[in-house]
Amino acid sequence: MTVQRFRLAASLIATGVLLMWLGGPVPAEQRDVARGRPLVHVAEVDALIHPASAEFITQTLEEADNARADLVVLVLRTPGGLVDSTRDINSRIIESRTPVVVYVGPSGARAASAGFLITIAADVAAMAPGTHIGAAHPVAGTGQPMDETMAEKTASDVAAYARSLADQRGRNVELAEKAVTESQSFTENEGLNAIPPLIDIIADDLDALLEALDGREVTRWDGSTEVLRTAGAQVERKEMNWRQRLLSAIAHPQVAVLLFSLGTLGLTIELWSPGAILPGVVGGLCLLLAFFAFQILPINYVGLMLVLFGLVLLVLEMVTTTFGVLAAGGVVSMVLGLVMLIDSPAPELQLGWPFILSTMLALSAIVTFLARLAVRAQLRRSVTGVAGMLDECGEVIEAIGPAGSGRVATHGEIWSAIAGQPISQGARVRVVGIDGMTLTVSPEPSARTDAEEAQ
Repeated sequence: MTVQRFRLAASLIATGVLLMWLGGPVPAEQRDVARGRPLVHVAEVDALIHPASAEFITQTLEEADNARADLVVLVLRTPGGLVDSTRDINSRIIESRTPVVVYVGPSGARAASAGFLITIAADVAAMAPGTHIGAAHPVAGTGQPMDETMAEKTASDVAAYARSLADQRGRNVELAEKAVTESQSFTENEGLNAIPPLIDIIADDLDALLEALDGREVTRWDGSTEVLRTAGAQVERKEMNWRQRLLSAIAHPQVAVLLFSLGTLGLTIELWSPGAILPGVVGGLCLLLAFFAFQILPINYVGLMLVLFGLVLLVLEMVTTTFGVLAAGGVVSMVLGLVMLIDSPAPELQLGWPFILSTMLALSAIVTFLARLAVRAQLRRSVTGVAGMLDECGEVIEAIGPAGSGRVATHGEIWSAIAGQPISQGARVRVVGIDGMTLTVSPEPSARTDAEEAQ
């Protein structure tokens, strides 16, 4: 009987706990889904396509799948990026359980190169008026021109990838290939009016896009179809975390150049004055971040070597006396290097003359200041050791005879001293030499004049 009561009590407790759990607070996303309100995740990508932006897009798609969202909209604005990161993004779009829309907007934006491949890989490709896509011809990651064979292989590989994406999504295969092999770009009207079309929708903004998508049937990568529900949708915007924003920010040509310059100067100052610690730590961190950015950007290594050579000349100017010759050569070398550092036609990747000239002026000012400190330190008289005793003034506390020695007080100490002439006690003398523990002194000019008048 006792066992039965215990089992009954346990059953009641378990039932109560289950009812409390079922009746507890439900997340807003689950409530919206439960009552039939669609959920749309929106993420904006306004950057180069690199590992940081690929991680952000992947994270957005995973969160949408976990939240059982009805749609993901990627608002894309990019001049291009890395092919490997593009493939990672497209693979995640293809595997996503949630339909994905890539929207090139707002007006005036573009999705070039890698952005074009991401656009045609989406379930729905949309563009705002006044935008364009295309120019997806591959270039070497270093910015250097590839040899003919390698260029042909690379272009052929990317063109086949573009054809595969376009064919599977039912888009214009010929235009997709021309965007790679002939670097062609297409406006929103050219993409929509092509037969078959290259994109699916032209929408003025996000609201117009969601309105146009409501009730639209889309074909997923595996061939299944799905009807989109976007009317009255709850829009949840996704943002990069602080780490992704940091990595995305430093993957910019101007930021990379500044980090590289400051890192080199910081390490130079640390080597010049060991023990400062802070310049070395900051310089090393800046160089590491700069090297990360250089891995992403299309860097011309000839330009990078010219920048590095110019920095070396500026550093040598700080430790040698060349009256500005090395500094002038360093500035010229760095200007030439910065002009050719980024080998890309994209305006977003160009350094520009205002940035180059302002950077050179700032570096020149820093080097001039440090060089002046170095020259002043070299010209300053030594205050320690044998050199520090020369020209010191003192007072004779024991007279110095013609052939003997006396004692003088100088530098806060008492020394044995000799002189080329007799010097009386109390006379002021100056140290002119030192041999071991004996000083050679001579009378101060005023003391010599007094002695001559007494004679």
